[in-house]
Amino acid sequence: MIDVEERSDTLTVVRTRTKEIHLVGTAHVSEESAKEVVTAIDTLQPDAVSIELDKGRYQTLTSGQNWSKLTVGKVLKSGKGLFMLANLALSSFQSSIGKDLAPPGTEMKVAAAEAKKRNIPFFFADREVAITLKRAWGLSSLWNKLKLISLLIGSVFSKDDLSPEEIEALKERGALGGMMDELAQNLPKVKEVLIDERDRYLSHNIYHTPGNKIVAVIGAAHAPGIVAWMKKFDQEEEEGKNPETLESIEVIPPPSKVGKILKWAIPLAVISIIAYGFISAGWETGLSSFLAWVIANGVFSGIGAIIALAHPLTIIITILAAPFTSLNPTIGVGIVSGIVEGWLRKPQVEDFENIKKDTQSIRGFYRNRFTHALIVFFLTSLGSAIGTIVALPYLLRIFG
Repeated sequence: MIDVEERSDTLTVVRTRTKEIHLVGTAHVSEESAKEVVTAIDTLQPDAVSIELDKGRYQTLTSGQNWSKLTVGKVLKSGKGLFMLANLALSSFQSSIGKDLAPPGTEMKVAAAEAKKRNIPFFFADREVAITLKRAWGLSSLWNKLKLISLLIGSVFSKDDLSPEEIEALKERGALGGMMDELAQNLPKVKEVLIDERDRYLSHNIYHTPGNKIVAVIGAAHAPGIVAWMKKFDQEEEEGKNPETLESIEVIPPPSKVGKILKWAIPLAVISIIAYGFISAGWETGLSSFLAWVIANGVFSGIGAIIALAHPLTIIITILAAPFTSLNPTIGVGIVSGIVEGWLRKPQVEDFENIKKDTQSIRGFYRNRFTHALIVFFLTSLGSAIGTIVALPYLLRIFG
């Protein structure tokens, strides 16, 4: 039978039949958390250390992001524009809440360094961040996707700095419970993927970390869920059941059938309506419908480019391309405008070197040539979507 001892808001000891696991709950920008990690490893001298990171994030923390082979074109053509922008916005928010405190992930970096110094093996317990973000996006409804986008945009504009005392309060169980309840109410699928699934993922990897005495460094929000999953694993082992596997939460959900259908159905419907106007309702009606589509898509996409402060040539190309790319399910106007912007204002080495600093503010997002091209991609894509919504009711009037 598993035994759980909650020694404090930040330290929980889980004892199984064969292991003693010390869960050190942290706030990711807390200098105090980094000190607690050092103390725990130094005092306990564990057989192994498990950290809430995947290999990719650890390499970024220790060696920095490798931008040498990255271009705007490669990012957009591979369909990673929105993912890249979201990832940068999340990093921006995490850094901005405590600008004068420890950089995000310091305690994880310290845990690995302390383990290395003492010749203690350390293991990565977390799921790849790309899988987590893509699952959060893919499993959310359209309405929740819009809320998530607005949350990410709002995080970039947020200027609230938290004091060291407020950062430490983030590790208190009562405060964390209220935050999780609010997230579950507003964005249930996001909470399920970011917290619940990762509780299971982290718990599985920590529980199966080699050694008898383990120190696991985790975000404080995950501690209750990890303990609950460990109890489940222990009970399954006691009952001789097959252990939980992680395959079901390691896959990126495919696009929904509705989304796939709409991706092709809307362009086909628009083309059919315009063609019907020319053939059955007369040249004037058909031309009017075609111009309505061209103007709506071109104008709103152009407005997006203007708000993004795109190059004048990018704005012109966006206006001209939008009505036609919106009828092509394989390429959107955002890809075209983002690539053109990246070509006209090609990111320099300094843009990649300064990307972490520049993404601390909306002005920095615009100033950095790489992130600026991503903004152009996003806002022109959004403009085209609005243009489609505006134009469709007008086109349908042809049947009235």
